[in-house]
Amino acid sequence: MPTEKHGHKHHGKSTRDILDPTRILGAIGLDEGQIFMDAGCGDGFISLAASKIVKENGKVYALDAYQPSLDGLKDEINELEIGNMEVILADMTITIPLDDNLIDMCVMANVLHGFASEGTLEPVLSEIRRVLKPNGTFAVVEFIKADGPPGPPYDVRLTPEDVENILEKHGFKIGGTTEVGKYHYLVESFKK
Repeated sequence: MPTEKHGHKHHGKSTRDILDPTRILGAIGLDEGQIFMDAGCGDGFISLAASKIVKENGKVYALDAYQPSLDGLKDEINELEIGNMEVILADMTITIPLDDNLIDMCVMANVLHGFASEGTLEPVLSEIRRVLKPNGTFAVVEFIKADGPPGPPYDVRLTPEDVENILEKHGFKIGGTTEVGKYHYLVESFKK
């Protein structure tokens, strides 16, 4: 058996077809008028659902480091004439180009395991803490730790306990874990 380690790519296939964004946003209680950030938004299906919930008096920031995904999302925003969403190309391991204490709620779906396997959790989570308002919500959605498909290789998957430990270590208070689909769970946490 080959023992070489394959690099894990962050911009995988969209989970739009297996993950219901309204279930995720309902689990964290996103509401009209709030400021929401989709960290590692991919094709933006969660951001699009969030924009309908926060309405015109709210705001959605969709961040990703993969330009082709953002280009597709921008096309969809223009097509649907969405006015409350900003698409931002950002490498979260370096910076999130937003002000301190701006965001009410942030979701990171199917992305944390990649930062964990690459050893880049510290800069990413400190940037998320910086942009979140005091007591702001940070929800991590991940694939359950089970053998594939769909999802990343088993060895990079995280259990809910792994996610809770990571978040606590980086200054978040754990709110609980919820099943949000056949293949996914959500760990809710708050900025201390």
